[in-house]
Amino acid sequence: MPTRTPSLVTRTPGSRTPDVIVIGAGVVGAACAYYAARAGLSVTVVDRGPVAGGTTGAGEGNLLVSDKEPGAELHLALHSNALWRELAGELPSAVEFETKGGVVVASDETRLTALRTFAAAQADAGVEAREIPADRLHDLEPHLADGMAGGFHYPQDAQVQPALAAAHLLRASGAEVRCGEEITAVRTAADGSVRGVTTASGTCLDAPQVVNAAGTWGGEVARMAGVHLPVLPRRGYVLVTEPLPRVVRHKVYAADYVADVASGSAALQTSAVVEGTPAGPVLIGASRERVGFDRTLSVEVLRRLAARATALFPVLAGVRAMRTYAGFRPYLPDHLPAIGPDPRVPGLLHACGHEGAGIGLAPATGVLIGAALTGKQPPVDATPFRPDRFPDSPCPDSPGA
Repeated sequence: MPTRTPSLVTRTPGSRTPDVIVIGAGVVGAACAYYAARAGLSVTVVDRGPVAGGTTGAGEGNLLVSDKEPGAELHLALHSNALWRELAGELPSAVEFETKGGVVVASDETRLTALRTFAAAQADAGVEAREIPADRLHDLEPHLADGMAGGFHYPQDAQVQPALAAAHLLRASGAEVRCGEEITAVRTAADGSVRGVTTASGTCLDAPQVVNAAGTWGGEVARMAGVHLPVLPRRGYVLVTEPLPRVVRHKVYAADYVADVASGSAALQTSAVVEGTPAGPVLIGASRERVGFDRTLSVEVLRRLAARATALFPVLAGVRAMRTYAGFRPYLPDHLPAIGPDPRVPGLLHACGHEGAGIGLAPATGVLIGAALTGKQPPVDATPFRPDRFPDSPCPDSPGA
């Protein structure tokens, strides 16, 4: 999947005070900038690195509803799924938006029964899911291993090239984009309200509203503003194969993946997740572990990923893995992102903590932030995502450790 980003449309730095500063140029920050601009606001986006240089650039681009249990996150995901389809008509084809659907497979009857119960609850919430008997799985995935008990097809699941999507959303927003400028302070007035930010170079950027879309560093940005938001990094690896014919047609994963997503364990968890891409390489995941920001290559994790992938698709056993990369999902303890105004600091808003769902949830997050910035009624109830829902106590495994 190509990652060359387009040239961004920027305003001349310092030309005027923007209505809002967005901290973070990943896909969530880009979506916040895009929908804030559509609401009529002027926006400056600031990032310590390049566009999509953090979690977004290390993601697979999944836009999933299949892995979410009924509740607030699924409601947000369904709304975001519809928004992505709208954006697909507005953004260039280079973002590789693909409505390929997902297939979840069960290796035995016990897991299939659990999937059946899970899918029935999702259907009541508006998710499309169709049970596929064992003897029809190969109609969807000809190279899938034999012996599966059955599975479910989720036609709403999709994929996008995340780095290009972020770049094109930023370009479409018309925001001033300032890359390579680390935020060192969130400045407040005497009454406690936001005044702007300060960068590592000593530059003061003024704005009456600041959006914290800093991904895994969202907790650090919150601390700069004097509030607690327990965002922690959760490391994951992706294996990338050599370019292949489309041997994997959908996003295919084992039923165990759903439990791993919902788990709060800090220990290593791996489950089989395999998907093809328009460019040819097959992407193989997924792993989860909380190890701070440690980027040390783990051969054991890669071994597990390869073993689980080849068990699911034996045809991959003779395929070369060309590269691997690690990323950090921004994890919050209740597995819900923090989205919206922070009542503790007027003018501060948060849009972070999406864990592995940030790319899929980005448009709906941007819409909620746009509504909050302009005082409009949001299309989705934002109450479950309140940033101040966590006790004001330090996290035991802070990302700064």
